[in-house]
Amino acid sequence: MVKNILLGFASIALAVASAASSYNITFYQPVKINGSELKPGDYQLELKDNTAVIKQGDTVTEAPVTVHNKGQNYQQTAVRLNRRQVEEIRIGGTNTRVVFQKASSASTSNAATPNATK
Repeated sequence: MVKNILLGFASIALAVASAASSYNITFYQPVKINGSELKPGDYQLELKDNTAVIKQGDTVTEAPVTVHNKGQNYQQTAVRLNRRQVEEIRIGGTNTRVVFQKASSASTSNAATPNATK
């Protein structure tokens, strides 16, 4: 009985921990993340170690980031741009600020798009 209760709490804690690193983000205009172009729309942002994984359908973009968790919670999600380049995302309802590194080391994959030729 005690083992079942502990297992239940561990399962809930694991679910909460994994949900805490995944967020819904909306871009209202075309943006670039380290050279990869993203169209306006709703995206899923997952934080894995020091990497942001941004997904929409078959399109997946990965970029190196630094995650800051301090201060008060942000009231709403805000995306900071320099021209169209995403520099940081402040995630509403959390104290999480995701800062995108300036290096051009992002990768994008799209199963529906054939490889471009030079």
